[in-house]
Amino acid sequence: MNARKNFDKNLQELQNKMLEMNKLTISAFEKAFTAFKTQDIELALRVIDEDTAIDNLDQEINQFAVWLIAKEQPFATDLRRIIASLKITSDIERIADFAVNIAKATAKIGKTESLMNITKLEQMNETSLKMLNMAVSAFIDGNMAFAKEVAALDDIVDNAYAETYKSITEYLRQHPEETTQLVQLLFISRYLERTADHITNIAESAAYLIKGQIYDLNQ
Repeated sequence: MNARKNFDKNLQELQNKMLEMNKLTISAFEKAFTAFKTQDIELALRVIDEDTAIDNLDQEINQFAVWLIAKEQPFATDLRRIIASLKITSDIERIADFAVNIAKATAKIGKTESLMNITKLEQMNETSLKMLNMAVSAFIDGNMAFAKEVAALDDIVDNAYAETYKSITEYLRQHPEETTQLVQLLFISRYLERTADHITNIAESAAYLIKGQIYDLNQ
C-alpha cells in the first residue's frame, strides 16, 4: 500500500511538472502575441530569453518519466499515463518554440505600420489558446468531450489560416513594397496553424489515456 501511495505521489509530481510547463508556455504565447500586436520589441526579446526555462523543464520531465518507468515498471493505465505525459510534454515544447518564432518575427517586422488588420491572426491566436486549455483539461480530467471539441476548433484555425494566406498574398500582389512585413505575417499564421496541430496531438494523447487506443481526431 505504501509503495502504491509513493508511486501515485510520483505520478502526481510528473503531472504537476507538465502543468507548470504548460503554464509557462501559455504565458510565453500570450506575451509573444501581445508583443506582435503592440510592436513591443523588448517584450518579444524577453520571450526568446525566457524559453530556456521551458526547455530545461522539458528535459527534467523526460528524465523523471524515464526514471519512473525504470524504477516502478508500471503496467496498463499507469504506463499509458506516463507515455501520454511524455507525448504531451513534447507537443507543449514545440508550442513554446512557436511562441519564440512569433517573437522573432515581431522583431523582424519592427515598428513599421502594422498590416495585421488584413489577417485573421487574432482569431487564430484566441482559438489556439482556448484549444490548449481544453486539451490539457481533457488529459487531467479524462474528458473525452473536450478532446473532441479541440478537433472541431482546429478546423476553425485551419479555415482562418486559409483565409489569411489568401488575403496576404492578394495584398502582396498589389503592394510589393510591403514584402518584408507580409512574409513575416505569413510565417506567423503558419506558426499559429502548426500550434493548433500540436494542440490536437495533445487531445489525441488525452484520448489515448482515456480510451486506451490511438485516436486520429483530425479525421
